[in-house]
Amino acid sequence: MKLKPLDIVVIVVLLVIALGSSTAAFINSHRNFNNKYVEIEVKGKLFKKLPLDNSSNERITIDTDLGKNVIEISNGKVRISDADCRDQICIKDGSINKPGDILVCLPHKVVVQIKGENSDTDVLSF
Repeated sequence: MKLKPLDIVVIVVLLVIALGSSTAAFINSHRNFNNKYVEIEVKGKLFKKLPLDNSSNERITIDTDLGKNVIEISNGKVRISDADCRDQICIKDGSINKPGDILVCLPHKVVVQIKGENSDTDVLSF
């Protein structure tokens, strides 16, 4: 099978897009943030916003008509430690600790996201 000139152009463009996306993700994951915090959303609305540092130890219970989730914050990490959803994927995802990391419990519509900010930039999430 012979490649046509247009096939080569499409392949090169896709490779450039893939490389650019990977580079952007790598650079963003290695930024240092002055302040990190956790945002918890339930049904698309902000439920709680908490600072995330190594001294934070908190246990948050979210009990809605969709179900119950328990979120633990300790040693600069966040995890969903308990949920009464059927598949338990949110628990299996483990702990997160970097801005841009996210945990989701789809059946209960709970989103836990780590964000960060620097004194010289605005709020960054991804």
